[in-house]
Amino acid sequence: MASQKMIVKDIIKKADVLLEVVDARFPDETRNSEIERELERLNKPFIIVLNKCDLVSKEKLEKAKNRMAKIAPTIFVSSKEKFGTTMLRYKILEVADIQDRNITVGCIGYPNTGKSSVINSVVGRGKAPTSSISGYTKGVQIINAGSRIVFLDSPGVFPLDEHDEYMQGLLGIKDSTHLKDTIGVALKIIEKLIDENKEILEAFYNVSIRDENSYDILEMIGMKSNFLKQKGEIDETRAAVKIIHDWQKGLLRIE
Repeated sequence: MASQKMIVKDIIKKADVLLEVVDARFPDETRNSEIERELERLNKPFIIVLNKCDLVSKEKLEKAKNRMAKIAPTIFVSSKEKFGTTMLRYKILEVADIQDRNITVGCIGYPNTGKSSVINSVVGRGKAPTSSISGYTKGVQIINAGSRIVFLDSPGVFPLDEHDEYMQGLLGIKDSTHLKDTIGVALKIIEKLIDENKEILEAFYNVSIRDENSYDILEMIGMKSNFLKQKGEIDETRAAVKIIHDWQKGLLRIE
């Protein structure tokens, strides 16, 4: 943790502009207010990048943008759909307001928010190593994006207590093989989708949800998936692993 914070501190010092990459599904949870206050104190311009916007409805994106825009310029980006990257490039040039040399752009954010993917989308070529496993970027990477933009890519700073498995599962910081309470994480995913997009659960898993609690829904999904133990009991763990996998792969959208 200490070394990661030192790397981020060094990037903040060297960069002309910072990109704070957040997960559009969890914009408030994946912001780092401590870093934002430090950037303001240093008078460093920064842009908030709402990444993975393809997984969130336009209405929710607009609400998040309106909140974030009070803090810093905010851009929607989908690395997967190659959306918003041209606008991000223009915004970098505008915010930096540097004419006579290259612009150094620091890219910071929490694990698995997609920092390297955002850089690759702007560059247009796969120069920054990417992976669905958090923490893949091991050290600072220097990437020339053309048009006077040079990126500094960095490892993420873990935002959560190591014992908070629920948010680590929701954010994809840990996959099911590294979670101790897979059922608990799956229940949190179900609860979030029930609150925000019950229909995707019903359609994706071919279940009909009325007043069932999250555990009942987990069992319904297990039954529909034919995850049964030897005595015909539902294998809740297999069902939970499937839900976590589907969520982290972006197959379950928040509308």
